[in-house]
Amino acid sequence: MVTVEEIRGVTLSLPRSYEAVVRDRIKFRVGRIVYVALSRDETTMGFGFPKDERAAMIAAEPDKFFAPSKADERYHWLQVRLDAIDVDEMRELVIDAWRMCVPKKVSAEYDQRAPRREGAEPDRNR
Repeated sequence: MVTVEEIRGVTLSLPRSYEAVVRDRIKFRVGRIVYVALSRDETTMGFGFPKDERAAMIAAEPDKFFAPSKADERYHWLQVRLDAIDVDEMRELVIDAWRMCVPKKVSAEYDQRAPRREGAEPDRNR
């Protein structure tokens, strides 16, 4: 299972990212925008994700991903069970959520200085 410390290690390495505790929940933000939030029991993680792709992701892997609460459905948000993903997948989900919150210039600068993981493909969508 992915741990809070592993998530924290990724989030706090990202420019403009910081941790906050809101109502006993750990959240990671860029400015005032929350892009990752952990459940109180730290078994699930909500993260920024395109609304128009949410249903397809849940349908493709329903044991892993699930919809946000009714109150959060209006946001670009998806949830994942931490025992269903590994650290590499968590890193990808977190970084993609972070990209939704920062200017493209900040994301591009991060890409230039971030070490490439072996076997990782460059993101050609930027």
